[in-house]
Amino acid sequence: MATEQQIRDYARQLWEKAGKPDGRDEEFRHAAEVELNAESESPDAPTLDQPNKTSIPG
Repeated sequence: MATEQQIRDYARQLWEKAGKPDGRDEEFRHAAEVELNAESESPDAPTLDQPNKTSIPG
């Protein structure tokens, strides 16, 4: 899960790329939160509780 600082930083990047439109702060914050959290929940994202898929059991 993304931290508030990561969400703010990414929201600002999205806002700047969109040409810095006025009055859309919450829209960019929400988009950043959704994107960052989707990345962290990706099945390809490494987690500590998953075994190494390439290891040979036994």
